[in-house]
Amino acid sequence: MRLRHACTSVAIVLLGGALSGAPAQAAFQQGGKATQTGGAESRDAGADATNHSGPAAATTALPAHDRASIEQRWGIQVQGLYLTAGGYMLDFRYTVTDAAKAAPLFDRKVKPVLTDEQTGALMSVPVPPKIGSLRSSNDPKQGRTYFMFFANPRHFVSRYRRVTVTIGDFGVSGLTVR
Repeated sequence: MRLRHACTSVAIVLLGGALSGAPAQAAFQQGGKATQTGGAESRDAGADATNHSGPAAATTALPAHDRASIEQRWGIQVQGLYLTAGGYMLDFRYTVTDAAKAAPLFDRKVKPVLTDEQTGALMSVPVPPKIGSLRSSNDPKQGRTYFMFFANPRHFVSRYRRVTVTIGDFGVSGLTVR
């Protein structure tokens, strides 16, 4: 029975690494202290999130409850942030109201980051080798709803947690996971 539990833990670590497009390596922050673990040690980490490259924080994150400012500045309406895939993914949904203003959110060079506001843990968008980034990156069209999946290894971010989503200069804080 103990062997079966160990195999399950290893499979989860490997799944998290495969979904992120990175090796099975995790970075997390706990109590203001950043720690890096990799390989077999990462299954023993208390919390983990995938590595990312790109900006860690937006210049100014708008509060999620200020829908009018988000729409005026970025041309989108945030629909919500949902747990999906059995809790292993976070689904960020938004509708484009102005394609020109929303264009920076679709830049493939910018790496989106989701930050748990309680712990500071960072989650990235997985990039599986065969299908590519799990986000919309084609030209935005007005009136369409788009998605972005963030990896949630080990179910680190749970329902009702508050998070910040950052995509380059865009940032929305205080989103509640549903």
